[in-house]
Amino acid sequence: MFYSRLLEIAEKEYFNNFVRQAPKNHILQTWEWGDLKGKGAWVPYRMVLENEEKQPVAALSLLARRIPVLGKLIFYAPRGPVGDLHNQELMDFLFSEVRKLAREKDAIFLKIDPDVSIEDLALREYLRSRGFVAAGRKEGFEGLQPKFVFRLDLTPDLDTLLANFHAKTRYNLRLAERKGVEIKENCGKEDLPIFYEILQETTERDKFLVRSYHYFEEMWDCLVPAGYLKLFLAYYQGKPIAGTLAYLFGDTAWYIYGASANAHRNVMPNYLLQWTMIKWAKENNCKTYDFRGVSGNLAEDNPLYGLYRFKKGFNGTFTEFSGEYDLVFSPFYYGLWTNLEPLYQKNIRRLINFKKAIKGEKRRD
Repeated sequence: MFYSRLLEIAEKEYFNNFVRQAPKNHILQTWEWGDLKGKGAWVPYRMVLENEEKQPVAALSLLARRIPVLGKLIFYAPRGPVGDLHNQELMDFLFSEVRKLAREKDAIFLKIDPDVSIEDLALREYLRSRGFVAAGRKEGFEGLQPKFVFRLDLTPDLDTLLANFHAKTRYNLRLAERKGVEIKENCGKEDLPIFYEILQETTERDKFLVRSYHYFEEMWDCLVPAGYLKLFLAYYQGKPIAGTLAYLFGDTAWYIYGASANAHRNVMPNYLLQWTMIKWAKENNCKTYDFRGVSGNLAEDNPLYGLYRFKKGFNGTFTEFSGEYDLVFSPFYYGLWTNLEPLYQKNIRRLINFKKAIKGEKRRD
């Protein structure tokens, strides 16, 4: 027999403590991540399932957002649920409770993208048998969370990890050290603008979009006090030339954002940054270091192949997740949303590109 509850702020630590030690834990299921997304268009709900002894056995941090035109809610549980995903009785009860909440809040579907390999055929079959619809996109950078990542097993000692890096990776790492690249690890919020300036330089060079500086401030305020976020900066000849942001939760660290200036890229600061973060993750008793997203297209003519090659050099395991699944509560409105959502995203991209073009014109003026 299971019981479900929606938690209030006073039970934040109760929720986080369970998520931290539970199977399939993830930083995106923490209370603080819900707080971060709650500063935007999402409203967070934290659901816990307890047994008859009132002990937690499963959890779900659920984000709700009202969608344009239709006026209905969608539910999204990033990298959820948390718990034994192969306990069908437990999962059946959890999703039945989400369905009740959906009726109460007028939500049309629940999207999940659990931290599970695509090789887990049993879970995929379970989800299909319970009415979930595969909803992911193909290449890994198009979904809400990356479908393809590199993950490094941190259980070997540092000497073994280093020896297992590709020869070119070890060479570039040592080159950065010989050239005098220094890594600042004790960064404070006052260093965040430095990182963001380098990040903007990176986005202009590599032609990708990035969130506003305000978002990074909010992320810092939500995650740093809990010890879930850390900034690293690389300096050369006294000037910052690269930086990274990393998450830490439970026994996993994630490399989230990386940036490098146009100048002095030849001294290979990014290699030394990664090695520093790997050592930091080991010091914090992590078992896994997640390099995060790469493209699912591994062809050498793919513009993203260089990112794949860089991460592959650290000898992580190429991992494909099971992807996104939607549990549909309202087939009619879900059909409308699946047709409207691509148009909505396309218009958003057009607006962003227009703003960037205007910004570029102002700079030239």
